[in-house]
Amino acid sequence: MICSNEYRTHLCGEVTENDIGKEIRVAGWVENIRDHGGVKFVDLRDQNGIVQVVVYDDSLLDPVNKECSVTVSGTVVLRDPETINEKIATGTVEIKASSLKVLGKAPSALPFEVVSSTDTKEDVRLKYRFLDLRNPKVHNNILFRSQVITFLRQKMTDLGFVDIQTPILSASSPEGARDYLIPSRKHHGKFYALPQAPQIFKQLLMVSGFDRYFQIAPCFRDEDARADRSPGEFYQLDFEMAFATQEDVLRVAEEVLAETFLKFSNKEVTRPPFPRIPYAEAMLRYGTDKPDLRNPLEIIDVSELFQKCTFAPFHGKTVRAIMVPGCASQPKSFFEGMLKYATEELGMVGLGYIKVNEEMEFLGPINKFIPEEQRRPLIDQAKLEPGCVLYFIADEKDAAAKLAGQIRSELGRRLGLIDDSSFRMCFIVDFPMYEVDEETGKYIFTHNPFSMPQGGMDALMNKNPEEILAYQYDIVCNGVELSSGAVRNHDLESMIQAFSIAGYSREEIAEKFSALYTAFQYGAPPHAGMAPGIDRLIMLLTGEQNIREVIAFPMNSNAQDLLLGAPSEVTEQQLREIHIRVRNQN
Repeated sequence: MICSNEYRTHLCGEVTENDIGKEIRVAGWVENIRDHGGVKFVDLRDQNGIVQVVVYDDSLLDPVNKECSVTVSGTVVLRDPETINEKIATGTVEIKASSLKVLGKAPSALPFEVVSSTDTKEDVRLKYRFLDLRNPKVHNNILFRSQVITFLRQKMTDLGFVDIQTPILSASSPEGARDYLIPSRKHHGKFYALPQAPQIFKQLLMVSGFDRYFQIAPCFRDEDARADRSPGEFYQLDFEMAFATQEDVLRVAEEVLAETFLKFSNKEVTRPPFPRIPYAEAMLRYGTDKPDLRNPLEIIDVSELFQKCTFAPFHGKTVRAIMVPGCASQPKSFFEGMLKYATEELGMVGLGYIKVNEEMEFLGPINKFIPEEQRRPLIDQAKLEPGCVLYFIADEKDAAAKLAGQIRSELGRRLGLIDDSSFRMCFIVDFPMYEVDEETGKYIFTHNPFSMPQGGMDALMNKNPEEILAYQYDIVCNGVELSSGAVRNHDLESMIQAFSIAGYSREEIAEKFSALYTAFQYGAPPHAGMAPGIDRLIMLLTGEQNIREVIAFPMNSNAQDLLLGAPSEVTEQQLREIHIRVRNQN
């Protein structure tokens, strides 16, 4: 429904047979003009759809090119039966034009055809994004995004969460990525930072007595782009709960996400409760903390067995194996292709395997190195069956896990094992609190430094840091990390001890996180939260392979806004006002 005005009485996509005989006005963009000799047909497009306009007076179209915006008046008539277009909602009617007025001119030469803009080089699309967004597919992604965000807002409100906006200009803090810094004009030599996340603010809201907070929050990180990560700016459904446990947060997250995926997709969706998979188990079974559960293949550890074998490349190594049912019948080219993938793309020295025939006999390159007495234990442990193949991956512990995960994913892809008709979700829990920095040899936080350690102060004081687990959790959907979150460490002394293991002194904490340091001295409640990524969620729901397809005005992969020309140079006067001098690179 629209308000009738001088430009239109009807939306293009809402003209129906009920309007036959009526004099109406429509407005939109000229998608196409077809000349049939003595009569021309114009496809007129607005956000709602397309309607065909019939023009008998050529003079009406003299100033008209594709992508001009126009308003058309005319009478709705029934199409001839042979010209009915069943592909569009208005396909049985057309408008016989009596007048046409150009509202916005367009050049005769366009940078690309709007209807096929997605086939154009991405940098050209982004430079003329206002044209690209007219493409119905691209346009509908943004409309779809709006619908999902509206649903999320309403759902969170229904669950008792209060929508609160937190500041964009903030202070720099070490949160794992580079900050975007903004120099201060009034405070010489000092800088604001765009928040990597509302992390500290939402914790302060909990200390302030707000019970349940949320917002659709912009986050800013100076990171390199990936297919599922936009450089610069992204959005998340940020929420936090006071007097809450990890399980409280997981229940909210799985309810909200399950209902969102069920509402906006026709695929099978994991229903609550989602599986809870400990990090260590995920790394063993799937070789990643972002497992795609649509892939039925799993990884096992056969290191102990191979310490008793004479196969030198496996001796002293972590050895992981993947059993692939029915794979023995694959042609030689399949095995050669997997070997090429392992050596050329993953840098592995090889990819060993055995085939199992109908008599449960072993065949293949590794067969002769497996002693007879070890075959039955291997059959039992790997659950081998006739016609299967058992792949082996050997390396140092962490590398073996990662490489096995990549081989598992590639096998699933090449064998068509991925179920594209479903969204399979899970929580990854029990992340390690610390890891050793390879460059410095010192302990660093594995994830969020404000997380509560499992075991509290006792674990921090008495456990090996590498054995301490945190109340941290991720949501994973089809191999994509949708969200991370944690129970926060609201106890000041415990937080100081946790940071001290990572090399921070009390004085540094008081300086770098002064707001939390002070606030936690005033009755901070236990609190926890998480932040599902909006852009990735929309990307999954639309089936897009690139996150930029679901963002209205994205940067390109080189962190450039080609439409507005950012980043751009500024004047010397502007630099002086903020006390900045640009140095030339040597």
